[in-house]
Amino acid sequence: MIRKAINRDAKQIQALLNYYGEKGLLLSRSLSEIYAHLRDFWVKENSGGESPLSGICALEICWDGLGEIRSLAVQDRYQGKGIGSELVKVCLEEAMSLGLKRVFALTYIPDFFIKKGFRIVDKSILPHKVWAHCINCPKFPQCDEQAVMIQLD
Repeated sequence: MIRKAINRDAKQIQALLNYYGEKGLLLSRSLSEIYAHLRDFWVKENSGGESPLSGICALEICWDGLGEIRSLAVQDRYQGKGIGSELVKVCLEEAMSLGLKRVFALTYIPDFFIKKGFRIVDKSILPHKVWAHCINCPKFPQCDEQAVMIQLD
């Protein structure tokens, strides 16, 4: 089941993000930052596993008509089962319901997003506000992620 994150999910969200953060694949986030942005998150709830969450994804509104898919993470043992695709789909549906016209992501796996209708774009077209999160990244300012974007109609 995919649902909006609730308060009790915050520590599991942080653990999953920090796991991939330590591998250099995502930006680790503090618990206070997760609580502050908890309403942005969607979670995939397991039926009976050790960890109730198998995947997470956030949609953040960045600018007029522009959203960002952030913090897409699926536990290793659940990879390849379509969970990431389901989470992205839910975020895009939410983006449309909010009246967003475009959604982007910064990613090391652009092919995953291209299969969902995104296209690679130059990072320079993104508003400067987007880079506020990047200051906390150890790879800043030499970002090696690719920007992908989808137009919502």
